[in-house]
Amino acid sequence: MSPNVPEQVEAERQRIVAALGQIGFVLPGTISTRMARCGKQTCRCRREPPQLHGPYIQWTRAVKGKTVTKVFSEAQLATYQPWFDNNRQLRELSTHLQQLSLDTIRSVEGWGAET
Repeated sequence: MSPNVPEQVEAERQRIVAALGQIGFVLPGTISTRMARCGKQTCRCRREPPQLHGPYIQWTRAVKGKTVTKVFSEAQLATYQPWFDNNRQLRELSTHLQQLSLDTIRSVEGWGAET
């Protein structure tokens, strides 16, 4: 048995599902760029003003509860940035679909906002 879902809600669900079907590869995690000092006391990175080493592009994510970091080249970042963007879009669409579902069951069943 299927609940009586309003047409505009079903249309929005179908839009979300169609958008999900268009997403390509996804990579989770965070990309950050950092500059660093080395351990050599006579290096340019220790002078005033410091000339730090880098930039270093780092991809950080959790694997089995542990933080894992990989260093990317600029070329790798250019290649894989769309995959990170796809992951962000996937999370947004998933969150939207969950909220739409919660709002719908509340409406269809007449439940309050705290359900």
